[in-house]
Amino acid sequence: MHRFQCGHDHRARFARHGFGWGGDHGHHGPRGERSRRGRVFEQGDLRLLLLQLIAAKPSHGYELIKAVEDSVGGAYAPSPGVVYPTLTLLEELGYIKQIESEAGKKLYAIAPEGEAWLASQAEALAGLNARVAEVAAASRGRDAPQLVRAMENLRTSLRLRLSRGPLNEVQVEALADALDAAAKAIERA
Repeated sequence: MHRFQCGHDHRARFARHGFGWGGDHGHHGPRGERSRRGRVFEQGDLRLLLLQLIAAKPSHGYELIKAVEDSVGGAYAPSPGVVYPTLTLLEELGYIKQIESEAGKKLYAIAPEGEAWLASQAEALAGLNARVAEVAAASRGRDAPQLVRAMENLRTSLRLRLSRGPLNEVQVEALADALDAAAKAIERA
């Protein structure tokens, strides 16, 4: 699978839009640090957002990753390496609990302590939700994740086919026809 298809390399995609890690499109400050200007998720924000999502609907980890990505209009998706440790922390704090799932996956639901903590964070949550909505609005019409994934899949499949060995004239014509047909369909869309 390609990195966009399986959810990796989101930091680069997020930064390209001017949000989050190096939100200034990679400009560095003194001593080469990336600027924090324009960040959506500050320290603890992802924890707060995940808890809000779980309070709205008990969810699996993968569902939460997709929900975060959807909330910012596809501009960013946290990696499993960030989400699952955060869920473990929320569970250790007593804010969420695992409940039985038909599929045998871990399903997380909010605990009473989590509801209380979420209520105490109303002001921070309002600010976070405003920033998330701003990012989602700004990312609309830009690199739609589905288009990025489809372009990368096309590039990867073509590269893999070409790496299998030389093409004969019939194969070259077939590939050229397929690419031309895709280009025409895109122009008409």
